[in-house]
Amino acid sequence: MSGQTDSESTVDLKAGVTEILSIIDQEREREIITRRFGLYDRRETLEQIGELLGITRERVRQLEKAILIRLKIAAEDGKIESVATFEKVFIRQLAEMGRIARVQDLTDRILSKPTDQRERAHVAFIAELSPGLTVVSENDNYFHAVGIRDYGDEKKIRTAVDEIVKVIKKHGEPLTIEQLHDQLKYEHPSHVRALASVSKLLAHLKDNWGLVKWPTVNPKNIRDKIYVILAEKASPMHFSEIAGSIKDSSFKRKDVTTQAIHNELIKDKRFVLIGRGIYALDSWGFSKGTVSDIITDVLRKSDTPLHRDEIVKRVLKSRQVKETTILLNLQSKPQFKRVAKATYALADK
Repeated sequence: MSGQTDSESTVDLKAGVTEILSIIDQEREREIITRRFGLYDRRETLEQIGELLGITRERVRQLEKAILIRLKIAAEDGKIESVATFEKVFIRQLAEMGRIARVQDLTDRILSKPTDQRERAHVAFIAELSPGLTVVSENDNYFHAVGIRDYGDEKKIRTAVDEIVKVIKKHGEPLTIEQLHDQLKYEHPSHVRALASVSKLLAHLKDNWGLVKWPTVNPKNIRDKIYVILAEKASPMHFSEIAGSIKDSSFKRKDVTTQAIHNELIKDKRFVLIGRGIYALDSWGFSKGTVSDIITDVLRKSDTPLHRDEIVKRVLKSRQVKETTILLNLQSKPQFKRVAKATYALADK
């Protein structure tokens, strides 16, 4: 971890949690907190804990709330050393991460490794008790996150995240963090990025942020990945080159065969064959069809017959083929007729 101190490299979350739990006198109350936060095993529902302890779901909720209030008061009064110690570590890391982060990302950073669910539960629990931190609960729209309280409570953070989603929706296509920063009132782009990362409605690819349903930022299948590769290159590519680019990419699943890529290119209308194995995006102005189809289109759009050099020039704007292929089509296809020296028109005009 960059900028990591010795104290942070030896962080013992488990010991800190154990110390906090030792403050709770009654075993039943410790059981409730341990199980509700998933501190040693998976998180359990109010119903599951109630069944285990022989009390109602509502009673479990009341006890949990009362215990947390007591622990938070003790933490604010400086009576829980672990909370004060960890709060400093969390805030220091969050300051470098844009003032807010998903629980998973914060835990990974603190422990300098990919972390498991239990370690993340420890961070979430300690953050819940820390007076200087805000916890954003997870639901369908937001990831479980922790922020520095000086920059907002849970409601303010969610409103800020919603604002970013609204700006992207209105724009209709992905935006970079710099572009988002220009449209929002935050002093630093890193804060915008941090807030955006809390939303479950957003996804990003190479720091371009868009709605999670947009394939350009969240490609889910081979065709989406092909589209992203072509759009990024912004010029036609051979299908084998596309396959190589996907294998070299940061996509989650990139173990695709060249043949699979070719099959998907043929099936999708967004991709236009413009040469031998070379494809472009239809949004670039290319249209499907054979070389003779393109020649026909060129001559139909012209009010007068065209010299073969001009025909070749116009066809090459939308097809990557050899000049001889174009000339062969002109000379051999019945729909074209020579009306003067090296000059052609459509036979049916």
